[in-house]
Amino acid sequence: MDMKQIKSLLSDFDASGLSKLKITQEAFSIELEKNTGAVMVPMAAPQVTAPVAAIAIAASASNEAPALTGDAILSPMVGTFYSAPSPDSASFVKVGDHVKKGQVIAVLEAMKIMNELEAEFDCKILSVLVSDSQAVEYDMPLFAVEKL
Repeated sequence: MDMKQIKSLLSDFDASGLSKLKITQEAFSIELEKNTGAVMVPMAAPQVTAPVAAIAIAASASNEAPALTGDAILSPMVGTFYSAPSPDSASFVKVGDHVKKGQVIAVLEAMKIMNELEAEFDCKILSVLVSDSQAVEYDMPLFAVEKL
C-alpha cells in the first residue's frame, strides 16, 4: 500500500465503528486499534485478503454500497451472523462450495428473530468474510463469491 491508501484507510477506520483492524497483504501488514475506554468483548477477526478487507472497511465506514472488484454477497440488514443453523450443526456453506440461487447460506439474527439468508444467484464461495456470531452491518460483505 502507498501512503495515500494508508492515510485513506486511517481516515475510514477513525470514522468507522470498528475498534480493531488488522490487514496483511504479502509483505505488508498493518494493525489498528482504538482506545475507546469501553469494555469490549473479544471477537475473532475474519481472515481475509487486503482487497476484501478494504471492502469491509468501506462498508462499515459508510452506508453506501462499496465498490467491489469482485462479486460479494452483502448483508441485507444489521444483525448477528451465524454460519450454521445451530452451534452443533455443520456450516450452511464452506469455501469452495457451489451454491444454487435460493439456497440458504447463513442466518442473520435481528431482534431475536432468525432470518435465513438465501443466495440471490448461482455462485461459488471463495471466502467467508465474517466469523460466526459476529455483528454485521447493512451492506457489509459477508461472502466473496464467483458468479456461475
